[in-house]
Amino acid sequence: MKILVSGASGLVGRHLKKSLEFRGHEVFTLSRSPKQESDIAWNPERLEVDSERLKPFEGIIHLAGENIAGSRWTDEKKRKIYSSRVQGTQFLVDSILKARPELEFFISASAVGYYGNRDDEELTEKSQPGSGFLAELCVEWEKASEPLVNHSCRVCWARIGIVLSTEGGALEKMLTPFRLGLGGNMGSGRQWFPWIDIDDLTKSFVFLTETTKASGAFNLTAPEIVRQSEFAQTLAAYLQRPSIFHAPSFLLKIALGEMGEELLLSSMKVRPEKLLQLGFEFQYPELKNSLKHLLNHC
Repeated sequence: MKILVSGASGLVGRHLKKSLEFRGHEVFTLSRSPKQESDIAWNPERLEVDSERLKPFEGIIHLAGENIAGSRWTDEKKRKIYSSRVQGTQFLVDSILKARPELEFFISASAVGYYGNRDDEELTEKSQPGSGFLAELCVEWEKASEPLVNHSCRVCWARIGIVLSTEGGALEKMLTPFRLGLGGNMGSGRQWFPWIDIDDLTKSFVFLTETTKASGAFNLTAPEIVRQSEFAQTLAAYLQRPSIFHAPSFLLKIALGEMGEELLLSSMKVRPEKLLQLGFEFQYPELKNSLKHLLNHC
């Protein structure tokens, strides 16, 4: 298929582009700084894109957006996050409808933050959204691509968990303190930690791309559900370091504010129910195997 990907320069986008091309798909990218023929220039802040070039695609995978975990959530940071993810998606969808392509599918990134802090409640794609900035953002983010559903387009919302990779994201940031023996619990450590290996995340996006029965929301998280303390202990054990340090909740809230509370202390016991029902097979369903795979050559 001929597929257009936004956010292709990011961690997930880089892996996904390679995987799609390996499977024989022709991949084009939406880029702010186009350098080759397969790049299509766009600037969502300025509402600029060549709509005519959106016509020939069977599918679009939309990953672009401001980094949610990049820094403390000031009012300006939250405005940028909302603008890039909600308004950016609205602009892309409006441009697609204007171009009137024969689009078969549209897959949009979302996040497990959709569910908010839910303690020990088991969460599937049927669960209602939670409260807080991230939950409200995800609701609006997903709603932005709903107009395509009414135009015979298969739409999927990928609610992504914490991505494990040594090339970026949470795990990369954890490695140095854990190797120094400074890893441990964040807050109580009892909060559920919805993780997924980067290879399984990439594989799940390809699965949604190629599975015509796939539509609606999907939790992209590993089947093995662990608490944050269990994750810390497993990572420390693999690195042969202790896991005794504790970052109290009040310090995380002081240091990181709302971002620390929603990203580090919230509990989301998320299951990938729909992926499993459709027959998706995880390569790294268990945390120990994922860490071994990721850290074996690191």
